[in-house]
Amino acid sequence: MYSHDIIKKRILVIGVNGMLGQRIIHFFSTRENIQLLGCSFEPAPCFNNVDYKSCDITKREAIKDIVLDFYPDYIINAAAFTNVDLCETERETAWKINVKGVEYLAEASRIIDAHLIHFSTDYVFDGTKGPYDERAKPNPLGYYGRTKLASENVLKISGAYYTVLRTNVLYGIAYNRPDFVRWVVASMEKGTKIRIVIDQINNPTYIDDLVQAIDKVLEYKKYGIYNIGGREFISRYDFTLRIADYFNLDKSLITPIRTDELKQPAKRPLHSGLITIKAESELEFKPHSINETLSIMKKELSL
Repeated sequence: MYSHDIIKKRILVIGVNGMLGQRIIHFFSTRENIQLLGCSFEPAPCFNNVDYKSCDITKREAIKDIVLDFYPDYIINAAAFTNVDLCETERETAWKINVKGVEYLAEASRIIDAHLIHFSTDYVFDGTKGPYDERAKPNPLGYYGRTKLASENVLKISGAYYTVLRTNVLYGIAYNRPDFVRWVVASMEKGTKIRIVIDQINNPTYIDDLVQAIDKVLEYKKYGIYNIGGREFISRYDFTLRIADYFNLDKSLITPIRTDELKQPAKRPLHSGLITIKAESELEFKPHSINETLSIMKKELSL
């Protein structure tokens, strides 16, 4: 029997084909003494350097089998039903993925004492008194926020070792998953006019900053809820202007509007965002500035 200190840490990543999942794999696949297994609903992964199994987190026994077979030290759940408007009509699917799936992962985690890292959102708040810290009282406006709050509550009573990382407005680079920044750039480069809301305030989160926070959670063995967000609180419209300035795009293509003009099925929290002081002090979380992240993205994309 080998001594534990020379055995690789085993990390199971659920939802690896999504934007966040891809960046988690990208980061941890370069680290030493880590064995990775990626899982997603799709039959094949969008990478080829890590072991992969197709899985459906709404299937209790299937998830249990994968967890018990791989026996991870850590489970990172990046799977979620994130279409906020569709959650209003596809409620059963949203609940199965965002709540029941988390419940099944927590059950399997508890059996083997794995540490489960899960992601939540500022949509658990109503956006009337933001930005919010971890102690603020949740009050979700829509069904998506209700499912994410329910997933947090599932973990609290699960008996599993867990960490919840709340985040907001994720952006960054992933294969075949255009984020807000690349959508803005691609639209404006084609001369397409875009309408952007002026009344939604957040601190947009660079996806690789979130991945660094995951790494610190594992390193320091931190449990409970942590807010992870960007350094700057800014409206979606002002964020778009910053992108346009950085990439020398025609700002006359950007039309400011109010959220209610979009007539979206789901209500959005308006004055929102997440205070990250707890993560900064306990996880050494150091988010990049918006301009720093745009510079990183420009180099990686060769824009």
